[in-house]
Amino acid sequence: MKIEKNKVVSLSYTLTVEGDTIETVNEKNPLKFIFGTGYLLPKFEENVLNKVVGDTFDFKLSAKEGYGEVNSDAIVELPVDMFKIDGKVEDGLLTIGNVLPMQDSDGNRLQGTVEELKEDVVVMNFNHPLAGSELHFKGEVVEVRDSTPEELINGLYGEKASSCSSGSCSGCSGGC
Repeated sequence: MKIEKNKVVSLSYTLTVEGDTIETVNEKNPLKFIFGTGYLLPKFEENVLNKVVGDTFDFKLSAKEGYGEVNSDAIVELPVDMFKIDGKVEDGLLTIGNVLPMQDSDGNRLQGTVEELKEDVVVMNFNHPLAGSELHFKGEVVEVRDSTPEELINGLYGEKASSCSSGSCSGCSGGC
C-alpha cells in the first residue's frame, strides 16, 4: 500500500541539523500520522508520497521549506514585571534557554525561549527552535494502512475532538 492522502503512516527516522542529531524515532515507537491532513510540513510529506513499507528516504528541507527563516519581529523585549507573581519572579524561571508557555493579546498560545536578560526586560524569541535551519531527514517507512472513519473525524490521538486550540504535535517534523 502506497503513502497517499488519508493513509495512516508510521515512519522511523533521524533528523540532523548541521551534522548534529536532533531527533531519532525508531520503528518500535515510530512517528505516526494521517497523511495529507496538515500535521506535517508539506515538503516533508511531498518527499514520502507514494512510498511503501520498507522504502527508505533521505532528503533535506531548506529553512524556507521547514520552519521558515528567523523572523526578527518574533524576537521581542518584554518587561520583567510580566513574569512576576506576587511581586517576585520564580527562581530559575528566567534562565537563558528556558522555553516558556505564553499567550499573546489575542489569547493564542506561544512558546518563547529566553534569549537574554537585561536590567528591566527579558528578550524572548518566539521563532520555532529550528527556524533558519536546514533539516536533514533519513529514515524508513514502517507501516502504511487505511485510516478508520473515526480516525479521520477525531485524528489519531483525539486531537480534532480536543478543546486544545493548538492541536497535537507528533515529533519534530510535526505541526508544532
